[in-house]
Amino acid sequence: MYLSKNKKEELFENHGRLKAKSDTGSPESQIALFSFRITHLTEHLKNNKKDYSTELGLKRLVGKRRRLLDYLHKNDIERYRAIIAELNLRR
Repeated sequence: MYLSKNKKEELFENHGRLKAKSDTGSPESQIALFSFRITHLTEHLKNNKKDYSTELGLKRLVGKRRRLLDYLHKNDIERYRAIIAELNLRR
């Protein structure tokens, strides 16, 4: 599988609020996980252009990440700016 348990823990540790492996619920850690999955699916779709079910899943992931980013932007602008800079995302 492309996303092992160790890789998930590393993502949560690097991008979570508590800097712990168990911080799976914070918006920052979820955004980091979604970003990793989005890059993986984007690479998959470059090779498999007619895989429409994966394309639909990718669009849903992008929407989920966008909603989480909007939530952070609305509630805590500093955390939003930090995660945007950390993951090199743009609006």
